[in-house]
Amino acid sequence: MIYKLEHPEVAESLFVNEQDTMILSCLQNVMGAVYADDPIHPDSAMAVLGVFCFFAGKANRELVQFKPEAYPIPFIIMSASDASWKALIKECYGNKVKEVVRYAIKKEKDVFSKEWLQRLVDGLSKTYEIKLIDKELFDWSRKQDWCREWTSLYADYAEYQEKGLGVAVLKDHLPVSGASSYSSYRGGIEIQVDTKKEYRGCGLASAACAKLILECQRRGWYPSWDAHNIKSVGLAEKLGYHYAGEYSVFEIHGY
Repeated sequence: MIYKLEHPEVAESLFVNEQDTMILSCLQNVMGAVYADDPIHPDSAMAVLGVFCFFAGKANRELVQFKPEAYPIPFIIMSASDASWKALIKECYGNKVKEVVRYAIKKEKDVFSKEWLQRLVDGLSKTYEIKLIDKELFDWSRKQDWCREWTSLYADYAEYQEKGLGVAVLKDHLPVSGASSYSSYRGGIEIQVDTKKEYRGCGLASAACAKLILECQRRGWYPSWDAHNIKSVGLAEKLGYHYAGEYSVFEIHGY
């Protein structure tokens, strides 16, 4: 039997070697949920937040095959460090599995140059306006396919205002690029960056991310970054982050 943990911190020791901040969000009961094989003394656990799922502990077939009742879509990205979990994911999902590479970025608190980040913000063309995501932009973003993930994991603007943070770049009063908290944990956020296709390559994402990092620093938050492609790695390095290495995850199509 699989249990949704009322006290997710009981699974903390299973995830002790994991670095992803979305796991922290779940363990801290800030966002997401943790499922396990036992509600008090779990040997196997699964942290689920957004479209991401993380396994830890002893590989467990029932947990790999488990789909939370509230999970709304037939797609998920599964991640595990241990080879036994990876083998089980492939075995359980067969031709529904697509193994893809992601790129880890180091989590270092004192690597950002405020002067450099401010220059990136100030270098934005006067054609554009940059501003924090307010309620109007929050509501607007949730209706847009290209930037829905800026705010989609927050129940409402009140929760976003408390736990999240975002920056939008506007042209003619409409967002064309931006960076926001995909998720939140105590003391930080996981960054989500999106730019409309026709505005890419104009430095908009650089300015938005620089502004977001500066705002995080003012709040004492850490702006965590994980890259889904090499371009994202390049943008992260431009901002001051350092590349940590690639790793594999499993997209499940038909979950």
